[in-house]
Amino acid sequence: MNRQITSWYSPALGKEMPIASYGHFGFALLLIPTAAADYLEYERFQMIDVLQPLIDSGKLKVFSIDSMNKESWLNHEMIPDHKAIRHNQFNDYVFNEVIPYIRNNTSPDTFIYTSGASFGALHAMNLFLKKPDLINGAISLSGVYDLTEYTKGFWDEQVYFNSPIHYVPNLQDQWYLDKIKASHHIHIYTGGGAHEDPEANKRFSQVLWDKGIWHDLDIWGPDINHDWPTWRAMLPYIIDIKF
Repeated sequence: MNRQITSWYSPALGKEMPIASYGHFGFALLLIPTAAADYLEYERFQMIDVLQPLIDSGKLKVFSIDSMNKESWLNHEMIPDHKAIRHNQFNDYVFNEVIPYIRNNTSPDTFIYTSGASFGALHAMNLFLKKPDLINGAISLSGVYDLTEYTKGFWDEQVYFNSPIHYVPNLQDQWYLDKIKASHHIHIYTGGGAHEDPEANKRFSQVLWDKGIWHDLDIWGPDINHDWPTWRAMLPYIIDIKF
C-alpha cells in the first residue's frame, strides 16, 4: 500500500498542517479525527489496516488530516467566540486547501467523501452539508449532529451554522438542497451500546427525511459500543457493501 505524508503552511489556520494518504486509485475518502486527535489517529487504531484490502484493490484512496478541536470546542480555556472562529477557520482549511490537494492528487472528477467517528462524525456531516458542490457525501459513525453537545451552553450564529440538526430544517436554497439530495452516499451508523446515542441519530435522520434528503441510517445492537472495534467493523462494511 502506498503511504505518503506531507504538510504545508495553512493560510486559513496559520500553522503547518500535515496530511497522510494511503493508496493510488479509487474515490477519495477524507477522514476527520475523533475528539482532539491528529492525522495519524486512524492509522494508530488500525483503521487503515482493516481498509487495506479495499485500498489495495483500487476502490478508494484515503486521506487523513489533523483535528482542530483542541484549539476550538475542546479547549476549555478559550472564550467561546474564539472557539467558533477557529472552527470556521478549520472549515475554510478543508474547503480551500485540503479539497484542492485531494483533487491535485487524484483527478478533477474524483468523488470525495468525508468520514469520521464520534466528534469527527459531526464534522464529516457538516462539511458535506455546507459544501455539497465540493464533497459528494458523508459516512458518519457514532455521532451526534447537535454542536451544542460540545459548546457547554454557548450559542451564537456560528454555532447554529455548524450544527446540522439546527440549520438543516431551515434550508430553503433549492440549489443546496438539490446538491445534497443528489448524493447517493449519506451514511449514518451508530451502535446501541455503551456511550452511543442512537436516539440522537434517529432525530437527525428524521430531520433529513423531513427535507426529502435520502440517507442510510443503521443502528447496530446493544452490544455495539462507542469505541474503535465498532468503527473498524462499520467503515469497511459500508465501503464494501454500499459503494
